[in-house]
Amino acid sequence: MSDPRVERFECAPGLRLQAHERVSQIQHENLIRRLDRVEEMMERLEKRLWLTVYGIVAMILGEALQSVLVAVP
Repeated sequence: MSDPRVERFECAPGLRLQAHERVSQIQHENLIRRLDRVEEMMERLEKRLWLTVYGIVAMILGEALQSVLVAVP
């Protein structure tokens, strides 16, 4: 079926379609990469938030324990 003497040529609409598919693929890859970075940043922010919450709870418990120790002779 394929004759080595026959040259294949690419037409303009086909090239435009390939270029559009490639651009779409690149944009999709960049979007996925940015979403991964956002997810990593959210995880770090969540860890910091929990650390802050635990710190505040520890401070409140420490003050409560200190007031109990001062009240008890």
